[in-house]
Amino acid sequence: MANPVAVIVGAGPAGTRAAEVLVAHGLRPIVLDESPRSGGQIYRRQPASFRRSHTQLYGFEASRAERLHRVFDRFDSAIDHRPGTLAWAITEGQVHTARHEDGVTATVNYDVLFLATGAMDRIIPVPGWTLPGVYTLGAAQVALKYQGCAIGQRCVFMGTGPLLYLVAYQYHKAGAEVAAVLDTSGWASAMRHGAGLLNAPAAMAKGLYYVAALKAAGVPIHKGVLPLEVQGQATVRAVRFSDSGGRERTIECSAVGLGYGLQSETQLADLAGCTFAPDSLSRQWLPQTDGDGLSSVSNVYLCGDGARVRGADYAEAAGALAALSWLQRQGRPINEQALQPLRSKLQRGLRFATALQRVFPVPHHLLSTLPGDTVVCRCENITLDGVCQAPHGPQNNDVNRTKALVRVGMGRCQGRVCGLSAASAMAQRQESSLPLPSLAQRLESIGRIRGQAPVKPLPVAPSGAKAP
Repeated sequence: MANPVAVIVGAGPAGTRAAEVLVAHGLRPIVLDESPRSGGQIYRRQPASFRRSHTQLYGFEASRAERLHRVFDRFDSAIDHRPGTLAWAITEGQVHTARHEDGVTATVNYDVLFLATGAMDRIIPVPGWTLPGVYTLGAAQVALKYQGCAIGQRCVFMGTGPLLYLVAYQYHKAGAEVAAVLDTSGWASAMRHGAGLLNAPAAMAKGLYYVAALKAAGVPIHKGVLPLEVQGQATVRAVRFSDSGGRERTIECSAVGLGYGLQSETQLADLAGCTFAPDSLSRQWLPQTDGDGLSSVSNVYLCGDGARVRGADYAEAAGALAALSWLQRQGRPINEQALQPLRSKLQRGLRFATALQRVFPVPHHLLSTLPGDTVVCRCENITLDGVCQAPHGPQNNDVNRTKALVRVGMGRCQGRVCGLSAASAMAQRQESSLPLPSLAQRLESIGRIRGQAPVKPLPVAPSGAKAP
């Protein structure tokens, strides 16, 4: 009998380790990845013509990034690697793809599917966030790593989470002027929940180092801030905010990096038919898996940050565990002792991720402070009032009905950027219509924007192009 066809979507830490395991057991998996080279977002590789060292690119993560790159390069010839390829839809037993280079589409059949789709920045709108010069923290990293440039001459980084300090540190190290770091999280949450970060002491130590290095360089760090406005006209000119003491302040800048932690990329899991459930801490609907990554669909595995955000190190373990678990289910002689250390590591990762979310909570309350004319869905130019005062008024308590009525989440991002904010805003603004005691329960009642194909904009094929 021929070997089953295994397809992996994503060539970051989780996808790389899943492919490594499958190759070691005699399979030739198909690896689909949007980027031209492996590494994912965290270990994104520079263009082949660039010559910066791993240390310059990845700092403390240089050895881990180099090791992961070497692993992928070593088995690249043993897999069917399709870089620069967007997986834009999933139907039963099939992944539908399009090449960025020429728009050529293809259908890839699979017997087992591993979704290692990673995560993206979580955004909460603020007046002025659609101005040219406002970037997500992830986009600011891409500019630095892949394009070798800064997003502006004088940058403010605003939001919360460990990525906020990492990107600010990377920009300072690269020689950019960091005007300020504005963190919506306060010291109280760090004091209450910081001990949980000891589940990953090395990661905690690196975070403390980034903060200390920024302070030593004289970069102002403000905790417990309330973002008020990104100011400017043709481009960013300044950021206005209230500090922890309630004093209104303005910092001049030419660019803003914005982000409130990370959210899992779950659209393909949705199209694959996976069961979702609300996660009360992240307030995101997440696909349900067993401890090894198997979803509610018998031949679909979810691994890495695309299932639950835990970080790159734990994503590697999740990718290897998912592949080994599937092989074991196929009757391959997999030693149970090889699985237990991976499971234990992922449990530590879950405790660490839970502590991170409590130390750097997503500030959902900011949505209740925004002016009604603040743009929530930038693709369709839908404001906060447009979301919360959709036709049928307070009785409209389903986000997909709101989507149908006012087009929130129908643009290029398909709700990937605005979906969580739209649902949270509805929960807060429509409290009187939902006789439920907690915001988490109201969010569950409102639901999530369902995934639709294409999950991302498709490149257009030139006339006469054919699939390989």
